[in-house]
Amino acid sequence: MTAANEGTLRRLPGLRHTDHVGLTVPNLEDAIRFFVEVLGAEELYRSQRGPDPEFMPTNFDVPADARLTLAMLRLPPNLNIELFEWRSAERRETPPRHCDAGGHHLCFVVDDVDEAVAVLQETPGVRVLGERKEVAGDSPRVAGNRWTYFITPWGLLMEIVDRSRVASPPRLVGPADWTATHDTSRKDNEQ
Repeated sequence: MTAANEGTLRRLPGLRHTDHVGLTVPNLEDAIRFFVEVLGAEELYRSQRGPDPEFMPTNFDVPADARLTLAMLRLPPNLNIELFEWRSAERRETPPRHCDAGGHHLCFVVDDVDEAVAVLQETPGVRVLGERKEVAGDSPRVAGNRWTYFITPWGLLMEIVDRSRVASPPRLVGPADWTATHDTSRKDNEQ
């Protein structure tokens, strides 16, 4: 973004909260099984679309022959995840690395990183990256934060974190916000 464009940006009107995160997976059944069995998700529904040479490129920015199957999952207490399995002659198979454009990860708060790592190390196909880490004085706002990255059987980078040892954590979105947002939404609907 250039300095000339900075003044023209407007906030999206009516934005309330995140509804879901969408992820493309190579095998929908395997990904659903992982999210349900390892992370405790609930499958809500499935849908299919395509191929449609007009609709798919226009609305999804994918090749004309692309078709998808999706599953919407609910991961309590605060996340909906939409998993896509795409088919296309032009589909790329290699997920982006963390350092690549489009690189991404999901992070989950856990009570005890060491206990969670022990379970992940026994989960078939999961690769835990290194040992459990703890943030030190180089990041004083989150010193004490304990974390570890892992890779799912299909290559999605995930992180687990325990912030319970952080003395004065930054105000990240968390349980206190869910209640406040729910109460505000209810009041808006009553008016």
